[in-house]
Amino acid sequence: MKNIIVAGPPRAGKTTLARKLNEELDYFVISVDKLAAVFQGAYPQLDIRLNWNREKTADNIAPFLGHFLGAFSSGRGTAYELNLRTHAIKGNRFALEGGYFNFDRITPVLQTYGIGELKDSFILIGLTQNEKTAGEFARDFRKYDTEDDWTYGWDDGELTEYAEKDAIPAGRAMTEHLRKYGFTVYDTSFERERVLDGIVDDIRNCR
Repeated sequence: MKNIIVAGPPRAGKTTLARKLNEELDYFVISVDKLAAVFQGAYPQLDIRLNWNREKTADNIAPFLGHFLGAFSSGRGTAYELNLRTHAIKGNRFALEGGYFNFDRITPVLQTYGIGELKDSFILIGLTQNEKTAGEFARDFRKYDTEDDWTYGWDDGELTEYAEKDAIPAGRAMTEHLRKYGFTVYDTSFERERVLDGIVDDIRNCR
């Protein structure tokens, strides 16, 4: 079974889907947000930071993600005199989820590992919420936010402004980017649990 990439804008259900993939299909989950937090703490000079400039963070972390995906998904060849086939473990599958993806910069790195088309080596899942209005975004933030969410405590005006200026444009741009690279894009604006359960069923049936 192929490794999985789950990509999309904030609050589209990426982490929830990743949790389902772990619980129901035994995929190990790797969070790009957590990787970015590690870089922010260990190598601040690289400007890979959370809740900062999303485009710049995606650009700066792209080389690492390209090498990570290539090294852990390639079962052939070598990299820096390391025999990748020797270090491959059968059945070791992961789901990488997050929003800091720039595949324009990731794919050239993957090609050095013999990976051409993303869809040939990964299950590609994009999650977006392009059918929501700004008011519906604000309503759902208010409904589902916990103290762990960075928008927790914002008032309705702040949430609506964020939806209008950031969430909605970012979601549409991300959708175009993911489709360009062969992702199957699912809209989770409404009935999110049903959509996510359907994705898990589709992957299970393809095993």
